[in-house]
Amino acid sequence: MTAEASTLAPEIAALAEAMGVETRFRDWQRNDVQVAPGTVVAVLAALGVDASTPDSAAAALTELRLRPWRAVLPGCTVVRQSAGHTATAHLRVDRRLAVWIEFEVSDAGSDSGWPDSGPPARIPVPVSENRNRCVLDGQEIVEFDIEIPGSLPLGWHTLCAELCAPEDGPAVDGPGPLPEQVRAPLVVVPDVLQLPAAAARRSWGWLTQLYQVRSRRSWGIGDLRDLADLAQWSGRELGAAFVLVNPLHACSPVSPLEPSPYLPTTRRFANPLYLRIDEIPEYALLTQPTRAEIDALAPPVSDAAGALLDRDAAWAAKLAAIERLAAVDLTDQRRADLAAFAAREGQPLEDFATWCALVEAHGPQWRQWPEGLRTPDGDGISAERDRLAGRVELYRRMQWWTDAQLDAAQRAAVMAGMGVGVVHDLAVGVHPDGFDAWELQGVLAERVSVGAPPDSYNQQGQDWSQPPLRPDALVRLGYAPYRDMLRSVLRHAGGVRIDHIAGLFRLWWIPVGADPREGAYVRYDHDAMVGILALEAQRAGALVIGEDLGTVEDWVREYLVERGIAGTSVLWFEHDEYGRPLPPEKWRPHGLASVTTHDLPPTAGVLAAEHVRIRAELGLLTRPIEVESAHAASERRAWLSALHERDLLPAAPDADTFETVRAFYRYVAATPSTWVGVALVDAVGDVRAQNQPGTSDEYPNWRVPLARRGGEPVLLDDLYDDEHVRALASAVADSRSQERPSSRPDRGVG
Repeated sequence: MTAEASTLAPEIAALAEAMGVETRFRDWQRNDVQVAPGTVVAVLAALGVDASTPDSAAAALTELRLRPWRAVLPGCTVVRQSAGHTATAHLRVDRRLAVWIEFEVSDAGSDSGWPDSGPPARIPVPVSENRNRCVLDGQEIVEFDIEIPGSLPLGWHTLCAELCAPEDGPAVDGPGPLPEQVRAPLVVVPDVLQLPAAAARRSWGWLTQLYQVRSRRSWGIGDLRDLADLAQWSGRELGAAFVLVNPLHACSPVSPLEPSPYLPTTRRFANPLYLRIDEIPEYALLTQPTRAEIDALAPPVSDAAGALLDRDAAWAAKLAAIERLAAVDLTDQRRADLAAFAAREGQPLEDFATWCALVEAHGPQWRQWPEGLRTPDGDGISAERDRLAGRVELYRRMQWWTDAQLDAAQRAAVMAGMGVGVVHDLAVGVHPDGFDAWELQGVLAERVSVGAPPDSYNQQGQDWSQPPLRPDALVRLGYAPYRDMLRSVLRHAGGVRIDHIAGLFRLWWIPVGADPREGAYVRYDHDAMVGILALEAQRAGALVIGEDLGTVEDWVREYLVERGIAGTSVLWFEHDEYGRPLPPEKWRPHGLASVTTHDLPPTAGVLAAEHVRIRAELGLLTRPIEVESAHAASERRAWLSALHERDLLPAAPDADTFETVRAFYRYVAATPSTWVGVALVDAVGDVRAQNQPGTSDEYPNWRVPLARRGGEPVLLDDLYDDEHVRALASAVADSRSQERPSSRPDRGVG
C-alpha cells in the first residue's frame, strides 16, 4: 500500500487536503501509514468532487477555492462566546454592504452579560474592505472583513447583510422596505460547557442496556417504565446519581428488527419498542375486557438458561396493542397535547411517520420503492400519505407516547434524588437503508461507510455500515440536522454519552466494497461540532461524556477537557508508559471511569478470558491464540497484583469471582474521576458480552438478557433484594460519599 500511495498525484493530494481528506495517518501501533490513491479518489467522490484524473482534481480545487467568492456571506459561522471573530464577506466592487446580527429571541439575555431586559433585536457589525480581490465571471469581487464582537448571547442567531448600490446608503435601523438581503447562521457557543451543580458532583451510576433489564410486567424487552423503576430504586436506596443506557433511537418498524441499538434507522426519533403499554394514557379509557385482551398479548418472559431476547415477538405484540389504543378517541386535552407535540417536531415528524407507513407498504429498501417515493418531496408522496393516513397517524402517536414516557423516566430519576438522572447514548450513525438516509439525501455521503482502522482490540478493522454526514453539507445547512438530532436526544436527559466522540473531529470513511483497513480519515470542523454540542447540552442542563477509547489523537482528549466534555476511562485500557496498571490517583479527573464496557465481556468474563475465546472462535485474531491467551493472562496477573498491593483483595488465591469484581470497582472508585459507572451485568455475575465488535450474525450481539453466570435470567424485580447487587453498589457509593435515603420504587411517579 505504501508504494502505491507514493504515486498519488500532487493535484489529487492538494484537493484531498483542501477537502479534509487525510492521505496519511498514524495507526494504533504508532506507525505512519499512507492511504492508497484509489481510496482517496473514492472518498473525494463521496464528497461530490471528481479526482479521477489530475486534471479533474485541479479543476475541482480551483472551483473549491472560488466557492467563498461566489457567496456574500459564509455558509455558517460558529464562534465561542468570549472571543471576537473576523468573518469575510464578498460582493461586487460596485455595491455597498451593511451587516448586522439578529438575535435568537428565545436566547435574549441568557449567559451573556446583557441587561435583564435582554439584548436588542439586532446590533450593527463593523465592516471594512481588505486588500483581497478576485475577478469572477468578468466581475471584480471585493472581500470585506466582518468584525463579530465577543460576549454575545449564546444561541442560534443570524448574520444579515444588506446589499445596495453606493448611492443608496442604507441605514441598518432605518424604516421602510429593505433592499436586497443575505442571511446566514451565526452560532454563539459556550467556551466551556457549564454543568448544574448536582450533575458536577462526584457520583456513581449504573451502566446498562435497557432492553435486557426486564421486569415481570415487561413484554419480553426492558422498557421505559423499567428504566424509571431502576432509577427510582437505585437513586433512593443506593445513592446512584445516574443510569446510562444504550441508544434508544428508533429502528425500522418491520421484522426482523435490527438488534443493534447502535445501527438505528434514525437518531432523530425514539424507539416505540420501549413503550410500556399499560402506561399509555388511552389504556385507562378502555373497558376492563378490552384491557384484558391487550394484556393477553404480552409474550411470556422466558426463564430458560441461555435464552436470547426476541425483539420481533415483543414488537409484534406491542404493535397489536398499539393499534387498538390508537383507535381510542382522544379527549380534547389529549388532542391539544398531540397537536402541540406535532407542532414542536414539525415536518420531520410527519416525514418519519410517513416513512414508517411506506416501509410497511413497500418494504424496508426505500431505494427500491416506486420512483416518486424515493425522496421526502417525491411527486408520489402526498397521494401515498393520504392513502396511508391511518398508519401515518399511528406512527405519529407512537412518537408522542414514547416522548412522554422518556420524560416520565427522567422526572422519576430526578425526583428520586439523582443529580443527573438518565444519561442517553448517541450512536455514531444510522442504517444505510433507514429514515435518516432517506430524509438526508445529499447530507449523508453515498458509497462510503463509517468504521475504524485496526486497533489492539479488533486487528482487522471495523466497518459499521453507516453513511457519514458530509462536513460540507453540514456547513451549507447551518448544522441544522446535527442540532436537531442533539436536541432530540437531550430533551429528556440529564446527560448524553457520545459514542466514538473522535468522530466529531475525523471519521474513518471506507469506500463501498473495500476492506475496513482500506479507508481514509475525513476531517470535520471540530470547533463547530463540539461547540454546538456544548451549546445544546448547556441549554438542556446536561453533562456530556465522550467515548474516547481506541485510536484517538492525543490532542483531542486535551481539547475536550478544555471545552468541558468528559472522557471515558476503562480499567482494562488504563496503563502507564511502561504498560503497567495505571495507579488510581493518576487517572484523569474529568471523566466517567468504569471497569468494563459493552464492547467487552463483563468483568467475570474478562477474568475467564472470554474475550480471547470468542475472538478466536470467530476468526478475529491476527495473532495465534496462544499468544493472545498469554497476553490476557499477563494482564490479569498485573491487575490482580495492583489490587493486592492496595489491599483491595486478599492475596490468597481462593478469592471468589465476585470478591474480585468488587475489588476492581473499589479500585476505580478510588480514582479522581467525577463519575464512576457500574455495569449492571457485573452486579449479577454475568460473563457473556453484549457485543462482539466486527461481527453481525456470527455472535448474538445485543440479544443477551441480563443473566447470572450460568445463564439464568435475572429480572429487575430480582435486583431489589439481591445481596451482590447491593454489595457492589455499596463498594462504590461509600467512596463517593453520597447520602442514601431509603425507599422502594414509587410506581405512581409518571
